[in-house]
Parts: sequence; C-alpha cells; structure tokens
Amino acid sequence: MNKIIAAFDGLKYAAATRDYSIALVKRSNAHLFGVFLDDPTYTSYKIYELVADEGVSEEKMNQLDAKDKTTRADAAKDFEQHCQKAAIEYSIHHDHQVAIQDLKHESVYADLLLIGASETVTHYEEKLPTRFIRDLLADAQCPVLLLPDQFTPIEKVVLLYDGEPSSVHAIKMFSYLLRGLGDVDTSLVSVNPPESNLHLKDSKLMKEYMKQHFPDVQTSVFKGLPEIEIVEYLKTQPASTLVVLGAYRRGAVSRWFHESLADTIMKEVHLPLFIAHNKS
Repeated sequence: MNKIIAAFDGLKYAAATRDYSIALVKRSNAHLFGVFLDDPTYTSYKIYELVADEGVSEEKMNQLDAKDKTTRADAAKDFEQHCQKAAIEYSIHHDHQVAIQDLKHESVYADLLLIGASETVTHYEEKLPTRFIRDLLADAQCPVLLLPDQFTPIEKVVLLYDGEPSSVHAIKMFSYLLRGLGDVDTSLVSVNPPESNLHLKDSKLMKEYMKQHFPDVQTSVFKGLPEIEIVEYLKTQPASTLVVLGAYRRGAVSRWFHESLADTIMKEVHLPLFIAHNKS
C-alpha cells in the first residue's frame, strides 16, 4: 500500500486538493495522509492590523490567533469528513514548525505528495510558480503532483518524453504509483529538433517499455522547440488531463525538463502536473 500525502494550508484550505487526493486514493491501493502546515510564524493577518493608538494590541492579537486556530481546525475537520464519506483509509498530521522544512521532511517518508500549484503558505498571493512551490520541487524526496484550483476528474494522461533518463524515470514513477489511472486514455508526446526526423529517441526500447505498462498508448512526435510545441499542445488538452514530466531542479538535468520549461508549463497550463526527478 502506497503512502500518499496531501499538503494543506489550513488558513487557505484548498478543496480541490482534497477532492483530487480522495479521487486518486479511491482508484489506488493507498493510504491518504492529510498534512496540515500549521506554521506558527504564519498567520492570516498582517502585523499592521494589530496596531492601535496605544501600540500593538495584545487583546486583538489573541482574538485573531483564536480565529486562525478555529479556521485550521475546521479545515482538518472538513478533510476528515470527506475522507470518511469516501470510505478511504486516511490519517491527519499537524506540522507545527516552518512549513517548507516540515513538508520536505514529510516527503522523505512518502511515495507521492499532492499540493495545490498556487500554494504560498503566506497571506500573500504570488504568480505561478510560487516561491514555496519552487523550493519544494527542487528538494522534494518523492514525486510531486501539482494541482489546479478547480477539481476535474482525470480522464486522460499525457506522458512527456525526451529520450533522457529523467523523463523515463518520471513515467516509471507514475506507472508504479498511480496504476489506478491505467484505464484512462494515455498519450506519449515527444519533440525532436526541426532538422531531425519524427522517430522517438531509443524508439525500440521505449516502445518495449510502453507495451508493458501502457499497451494502448497513442504516440505523437513533433518537430520544433520543446518549450513552444509542448506548451501549445497542452493548451489544447481538456481540464481532465494529467501531465507527467521529468526533472525539476536548479540547473538542467534533462534536455527538456530543466527549470524554465517546467515553470512555463505551470504558468500557462492549468492542468495537474506529476513531476518526478531522478537524483542519481
């Protein structure tokens, strides 16, 4: 049984992450852990809201802290109620240290981490990818599934392949962890340089592998620049599509899936993104 963790900011509770995580666990042999990032350095209010004529109001701070505590408790209760209704195996963790460090530590002992792509774990909004997500993806110790703000049941999977070990590793991790999605339409997409042919790199070996894990896969090979062709292709896909891509690191690991392309996909394509990188 796999251990899937879903991370939540209890002050800005992501119902879509809840719904995606429950739907995936119902289709998989997995136990769901709701990880609530109750970072004590993070509040829903800003410090200037506490300033009164006599200075910082301790009474108002206590009131706002109590409100935050209730909001976080209500979020965890909602998660628990939905898990019970879905009749899945679940547990809840409340992490009370610095959120990003707690979540990285949790990822060491998880098979898969689910989190909203727009999470900041601050009271500020940021453009995608947020600083929190960039930091998490660079150092996560398990594959990460980034989720949009609106839930749509997954009915299609797109596997991005560039012939490099990191993209194959991501496809492997997806096939191992989310076998429950094996019955949905699956496409393998690759992009070759403009001057090359339309053959997959390592075609024979890749076709052998796909036959064992995704026997009904549809393969598409384009010519051009990956950062253009891939994004344009994904823009044509329905909201029910999940995308699998390779390495996300500080620096290029794969010919395609270096930081800039992954960032571009996050900015321009609001689809679930399964990201795994091979640290060897």
